[in-house]
Amino acid sequence: MSVNTQLIRSLKAPARPAWEEPPSKVGLTAKGGFLLLCCLGVLGPLWIVIVTSLSPKPVIDRVGGLVVIPQGITFINYTELLSGGQVSRAIMVSVGVTLFGTLFSMTVSVFAAYGLSRPGSLGHRFFLMTMMATMFFGAGLIPTYLLVQSLGLTDSYLSLVLPSAVSVFNILVLRAFFMGISPELTESARIDGASDLRILLTIILPLSRAVLAVISLFYAVGYWSAWFNASIYLTDQQMMPLQNVLIQLVQKNTQAPTGLQQAVHTGELSSLGLQMAVMVLALIPVAVASPFVQRHFKKGMLTGAIKG
Repeated sequence: MSVNTQLIRSLKAPARPAWEEPPSKVGLTAKGGFLLLCCLGVLGPLWIVIVTSLSPKPVIDRVGGLVVIPQGITFINYTELLSGGQVSRAIMVSVGVTLFGTLFSMTVSVFAAYGLSRPGSLGHRFFLMTMMATMFFGAGLIPTYLLVQSLGLTDSYLSLVLPSAVSVFNILVLRAFFMGISPELTESARIDGASDLRILLTIILPLSRAVLAVISLFYAVGYWSAWFNASIYLTDQQMMPLQNVLIQLVQKNTQAPTGLQQAVHTGELSSLGLQMAVMVLALIPVAVASPFVQRHFKKGMLTGAIKG
């Protein structure tokens, strides 16, 4: 009786595709080994950078380069970098540009995405097509520089924000997410007399926390890691952000920033240790912020990219 029942169930059960079958032990071992290699490929260089930044100068000189195994720990590279001077100022510049730029970009992107998500808004299709065209065609570097120069933004912190303030891709993701919100919510609020601004602030944004967190991280990482705009539009070394100071330290035949040159020449500090310490300082904000936003990636990006 049990054999016949199993036979009937097996005949009724649809055949599953090969990719839905449970993996074998060999497959699990291969996947685990591949993921382990990927982790080593990411964490290995990071470990070397951190260890080298914490190693004393005699250890770096004895090894002849990057340090893999710790042979003494010192924080002199970090204390010298953060004790004042160009590096400390560059960190403050990067933090200020990142905070202001992220806030400005998110404000513009949210309002643009909300306007484009309303099919009956004025010029909806024209503005949407125009913005999408900028994803494939750009004015070029020289016209952009001439525009920034004509606006008087050279040697100004606004030149680090305005030329790259808006990402059309991020606006399209936000627009798709806003269009996926039930229209009954906005219609009921409109019947109660709510304006578009109130609907956006009290209904749309609270329901879009996941995608807002992801897009905010994208903008923040972009501003924090940006160096090209500063290298073009800024000539004052005191206004340079952290990434440009890092480039000055890493590039060959480039001296350390003012205030650290004497310590390097006298043998108190290692130029390689300073380079690794600045790299760690540049990585800390992204490494700290990413885990808090990681849980929003699947809901924010996939939903925003599929709906609408």
